[in-house]
Amino acid sequence: MASPSESTELTTIVGHLTQHWVGAADRVCLDQPGAPPWTHGDVARRVVATAAVLADAGVRPGDRVVVQVPKSRDAVVLYLATVAAGGVFVPVNPTAPSAELAFQIGDAEPALVVVSPDVGNAVPRSTLTLGADGSGSLATAAAEVTAPVDPVDALHQLVARSARTADDLAAMLYTSGTTGQPKGAMLTHRGLVANARALVDAWGFTADDTLIHSLPVFHVHGLFVALHCAFSATARVQVLPRFDVDAVVDALADSTVLMGVPTHYVRLLDDPRLDADRCAAMRLFTSGSAPMTTATHQRFTARTGHRLLERYGMTEAGIITSNPLDGERRPGTVGFALHDMDIRVRDDGRLCRPGETGVVEIHGPHLFAGYWKQPERSAEALTDDAWFVTGDVGSVDAEGRLTLEGRAGDMIITGGENVYPKEVEQQLDTMASVVESAVVGLPHPDYGEAVVAFVVADESFDPTDALVLLDRSLARFKHPKVFIVVDELPRNTMGKVQKHQLRTDHANRVDG
Repeated sequence: MASPSESTELTTIVGHLTQHWVGAADRVCLDQPGAPPWTHGDVARRVVATAAVLADAGVRPGDRVVVQVPKSRDAVVLYLATVAAGGVFVPVNPTAPSAELAFQIGDAEPALVVVSPDVGNAVPRSTLTLGADGSGSLATAAAEVTAPVDPVDALHQLVARSARTADDLAAMLYTSGTTGQPKGAMLTHRGLVANARALVDAWGFTADDTLIHSLPVFHVHGLFVALHCAFSATARVQVLPRFDVDAVVDALADSTVLMGVPTHYVRLLDDPRLDADRCAAMRLFTSGSAPMTTATHQRFTARTGHRLLERYGMTEAGIITSNPLDGERRPGTVGFALHDMDIRVRDDGRLCRPGETGVVEIHGPHLFAGYWKQPERSAEALTDDAWFVTGDVGSVDAEGRLTLEGRAGDMIITGGENVYPKEVEQQLDTMASVVESAVVGLPHPDYGEAVVAFVVADESFDPTDALVLLDRSLARFKHPKVFIVVDELPRNTMGKVQKHQLRTDHANRVDG
């Protein structure tokens, strides 16, 4: 049996993830309620078959594959197949409107687009389809591919033939900017491998783990952080189509790890079934993508006997810091830099002393390779000595523990999803009844932050009309939960809208 070569496979993310699958082909890999489990051998076979279909569709190493499909085990296989064959995986939120999908297709210039069957005819590109239930032209074609005798070995041979290097692109995830123009963050094999290695070590993943996977698979948290940890350790993954309290509570007794966002834990705490007995088999609960309140930390520990582990990450770097697996997990902080990731805090070019607040900057092999086709914005994101400027404001104590104070920009994190105000404002400002608008995030007991729109408008302004407009161009989580009509927006002497004043003056306007 061939084994992965150090020079090729192990420098690529799929080669790294599957190096331990040799000898573990019969272990359960992807489990799903109500369906037969898939072993690592089953997954490898499906990856090889799906990669063959992609190749027949014209995908070659380095080509982008844009994917907008519902979450499923087949969607996970499509990710692995794309990257194993040397392609660049470009996921799109399944709930994103057609305009957002069209933009990403136009910008990424993919060799292939894969969408759900109900969308296929609307996409003006070479297209395959894949449904949540395993239906669609991609699945049909993959089922006709002859199965290899040894699927894990065949997968490793596929990775070797792709001849990808550590510096080649593996994926590209779009992240919006303050201008509202999405940017394709280019993620390399080197960066994904470095982050996977660091996380498995930091969080102690082994083959004995079972991960409850209730996150989406179109962004870093669910696609890379969760799956890469599990695959690297040949752990079992319970795949849930979405976060659902009942399903997660049911899965706790047969699992060891849950990764979520603060909203998930708030909702779990509302269920009386969540207690220490229910969580007896669990060893780790991680939280990220948004700040966790101290009160939620305390309630969770009191109810379950477990301490939530907060960490800090972003699309451009994966996970950057983490509270320790063993040791103090301090509420309100996001812990220490992972292996090979360096952090520093600077204020106006000056390196801050321990405890001083400034903008967080990071450096290490986890970092992305820049923004697709946007060299100027890529350069702007880096300092003269090649550190990435996160835009987050925080401080590092004498021990190296990072505490985030807020964001240098105006990004809103609602239920773990990022919303850039400019995207919403640009749409609202097209309404005839609206003179101008300002969108901010205000505290929300469930979502962490709620999107709130302040509008200067005439008597004809109707929030219902505004939501109808937004529904045509923006995903639902970006829609304002509250509209507040004001006579004017607060400005400084330079005419800039003072959003911090809106947040301060109206902090209690959203009660859930």
